[in-house]
Amino acid sequence: MKKIFVGSLPPDATEDEVRALFAQYGKVFSISLARDVFQNTCKGFGFVEMEGHEARAAIAALAGHTLRGQMLKINEERPKNMRGGRGGRR
Repeated sequence: MKKIFVGSLPPDATEDEVRALFAQYGKVFSISLARDVFQNTCKGFGFVEMEGHEARAAIAALAGHTLRGQMLKINEERPKNMRGGRGGRR
C-alpha cells in the first residue's frame, strides 16, 4: 500500500473529484483532504492510498495534470524525517 501526496488542489476540491481522478489507475483505498475547519474548504493538499503498482502508475500519469487551472503536485509520501522544513532544529 502506498500513500500519495497530492498538492496544489483548488480550495473547492472534493474527495469525490480526487477519487475519480485516481480511480482511473486502480482501486483507491482511502482519500483524505486537509480541510480548513472554519471555512470547510480544502487547504490545497491531501493524501490518497492505493496499491503499490497502481499508485506508481497514477503518479506517473498525473504528474503535471491540471485541475481547474492549477497544476497538481503528485508524489509518493516521504517519511517525516525525510521532509524539508525546520524539523530537528532547536
